[in-house]
Amino acid sequence: MIAGRLRERIVDGAIADGGELPPLDQLVQEFGVSPPSIREALRILENERLITVRRGKVGGAVVHRPRADAVGYSIGLVLQSERVRTSDLRAALAELEPVCAALCAQRPDRQRSVVPKLHAACERMADAIDDPKAMEPWSRQFHAELIEGSGNRTIVLVVGAIERLWAGQREAWTHRVAVADESPDVELRKQGLLAHRRITAAIDEGDADTADRLVREHMHDPRIYAARRRAPVIRATP
Repeated sequence: MIAGRLRERIVDGAIADGGELPPLDQLVQEFGVSPPSIREALRILENERLITVRRGKVGGAVVHRPRADAVGYSIGLVLQSERVRTSDLRAALAELEPVCAALCAQRPDRQRSVVPKLHAACERMADAIDDPKAMEPWSRQFHAELIEGSGNRTIVLVVGAIERLWAGQREAWTHRVAVADESPDVELRKQGLLAHRRITAAIDEGDADTADRLVREHMHDPRIYAARRRAPVIRATP
């Protein structure tokens, strides 16, 4: 009950992000319970990553508003515990991103709120076409804008979390370029940029069916994602 009451205050913004919960003795007095009960409530909130408990002379509980990246981590932990493989994660993303593209194309304000951001990501990719490490973040930015542009906050949260989880897997280009020092050859980078530009054009024209199809083809391109016979188990990445 105590954790639930405090959780509501954090989520509703009654306690600002970065602020602090009242001290222990004040919470004891407010709820009329013993200190161990308050400490257990704080432990629950800390496990939910809604607070960080500082111990010692400068102790206290610092508040953290819920963050989207925590969703991907939680999903990753569940999938990892169930021994789900990365092929399953990638297949889910390849089915969900086309839906986002179609929603982008259906927005009446797409030419103002969506298309310029997609164009900008494409141009930055083009500027960095000879430098895969500089290009890869802009390729990922394009996909992030595609998801964000759907305009549906539930879809943005869920699909965005899956995309972030995928980017941390060893098979993803984001990880391979940044960590393993691998990169797609220049021809594949050019093909990726061309695909992004075609997707942007379809969204600009309001052609939801074509936007869906182009993203689906792009996401299933075996040169971008070569499925293994035995894909590794998903690893949760904070």
